Amino acid sequence: MKALVLGGGGREHALVRALSLDPGVTELHCAPGNPGISALAENHVINVTDGLAVTELAARIRAELVVIGPEAPLVAGVADALRDRGIPVFGPDREAARIEGSKGFAKEVMEAAGVPTARARLCTKPAQVTEALDAFGPPYVVKADGLAAGKGVVVTEDRAAAERHARDCGRVVIEEFLDGPEVSLFVLSDGVHAIPLPPAQDFKRAHEGGTGPNTGGMGAYVPLTWAPAGLTEEVMASVVGPTIREMAKRGHRYQGLLYVGLALTSQGPRVVEFNARFGDPEAQVVLDRLATPVGALLQAADTGGLGRITSLEWRNGAAVTVVVAAEDYPSSPVTGDPIGGLEAAGSVDGAYVLHAGTAWRGEREIVSSGGRVLNVVGTGETLAAARERAYEAVAKIELRGSFYRTDIAEQAAAEEQA
Repeated sequence: MKALVLGGGGREHALVRALSLDPGVTELHCAPGNPGISALAENHVINVTDGLAVTELAARIRAELVVIGPEAPLVAGVADALRDRGIPVFGPDREAARIEGSKGFAKEVMEAAGVPTARARLCTKPAQVTEALDAFGPPYVVKADGLAAGKGVVVTEDRAAAERHARDCGRVVIEEFLDGPEVSLFVLSDGVHAIPLPPAQDFKRAHEGGTGPNTGGMGAYVPLTWAPAGLTEEVMASVVGPTIREMAKRGHRYQGLLYVGLALTSQGPRVVEFNARFGDPEAQVVLDRLATPVGALLQAADTGGLGRITSLEWRNGAAVTVVVAAEDYPSSPVTGDPIGGLEAAGSVDGAYVLHAGTAWRGEREIVSSGGRVLNVVGTGETLAAARERAYEAVAKIELRGSFYRTDIAEQAAAEEQA
């Protein structure tokens, strides 16, 4: 199989890595890719939200599978363009991707499907914002209605900050705060059948202890040894099945990845949000544990073949990823700084580095080009061992002004040991 991955971040590096380990994948391409991905796949510089450019590239390289990594191409309808040309693609079409592209649409679908979620109001005027904030009270949860690269959500006790975010976004969903830990569940869907992957947990706040501004994610881990028994089965029955059926009822066959962001509240699991693609950085650890060849698995979501897959194989043990972020991330990340220590970090036994926001400067020098610069993944028989290897590798990275959280999976590892 010849495969093409769209995107150039850490999630896409993880997807390329997983495909490179699949003996059925004979040729790998990525657009636009990044320096780390270039070691595994041929990179192509195109606009990945341009359906015509993507289909022309896929046709030229004779791709037998196109995997769409980020949300922007999905919302732009790139999957539609590929399917119109008869090219297998992993990712929902434009209408189905509205489940991520519009928080208001997602809430509408959830309500119609009877999915347990937070009470919410779609607000387009200041008066509506005031009424909603009064109704739900603090902590205030304000979400941009459109795409915001994982940074469109503000959760705050500060009323002025909530109002300011709503004003800056214009069109927002304001909802009640959900208590309890958050969990990410990835589900592969062919529009009829759905297969869950193991739940993961990520860390959204920039700094230790869940402090600082919201980010796209500062780290993640699997497995969740503390998760309630039967959690995945419950969510498949109460959330995933009803949602996929509701989308089909609306004429939108959901093919690709459904990301279910959950809050495990005192009243049970509640949906925080849906995304139409793998979460980042949770994908980095979930894909690390997947032993089933990924190429045919993703292709089956497009061809309607998931019903023939009875089970998936998983590697034993745990995986932890730690994000190395640029100075002043997420507000105004500093870019263009040289990155050292990549080879040393990658040489740590049981650890490896995924590039998230890097670029070439000249022919040899790798520099930072985004807010989340690197994902360092550690693996081991236990969460404690995986953490140790991840942080041993992180310590070898050299990037001026960079920072990372030191508490990724710390509590879970301690509970596992206890």
